[in-house]
Amino acid sequence: MAMTDAQWVALAPLVEACRPRSKRPPQNLRRTIEAIVWRHRNGATWRALPPEFGPWWRAAQLFIRWSRLGVWQRLLALAQVRGVELGLALLDGSVIRAHPKAAGARKRGPRASSVTGARHLGARAAASAPKLASLPTGVAGRSPSR
Repeated sequence: MAMTDAQWVALAPLVEACRPRSKRPPQNLRRTIEAIVWRHRNGATWRALPPEFGPWWRAAQLFIRWSRLGVWQRLLALAQVRGVELGLALLDGSVIRAHPKAAGARKRGPRASSVTGARHLGARAAASAPKLASLPTGVAGRSPSR
């Protein structure tokens, strides 16, 4: 699992103090919070949660709902005040990998223009612009005679 019993004993009262009250208490709150912790530690998608954490949508729903209500911020603030260590994870660009389909794929759609595409469009627009009628040739500085 994602948390030891000692970690849950320290975290459970904080969660109870911060979580929003509802008609029905959440089912398997520890398992759901462990799923959220596991997902964020591993950088996985919600659907990639192992089956031991229960339905993926339950963890995703709880995380999103609590994020909108500010529960996670209150929980962090309360943990800092009480001196409970929750751990820290830092990510930078060298750790995060792009999906294999993210590299080298041809872009589609109206925003898929590139510098080369912009040059082609500019050349096409210049070629199709209305042309000014050429002036008859005459002596420089004098208007042409009729």
